[in-house]
Amino acid sequence: MNDTDYQQVIKWVLIVLAAGFIGHFGKSFAEYLLARARKKRTLADGEKSEIYVKQQGEKTSSATMSEIDETRAKAEKKAIKALIKQKKKE
Repeated sequence: MNDTDYQQVIKWVLIVLAAGFIGHFGKSFAEYLLARARKKRTLADGEKSEIYVKQQGEKTSSATMSEIDETRAKAEKKAIKALIKQKKKE
């Protein structure tokens, strides 16, 4: 092999390493964004669930009381599940 072959090998190794580096941090950033979105949707305490239900009620002016109650029940159920899961981790 002559010098140009070594230079090409080194060039491609650096390109592959750079692509892996960018890909790793891109994946980490995407996971961070997804976790942040999940955290916003997860309703950990009762106050947040009431605020969420009020916001949902405002968004859908044609929503009936039963739909609002169902939404509140779902939010409370999610909050309870999150608390149980958190206690299991501890």
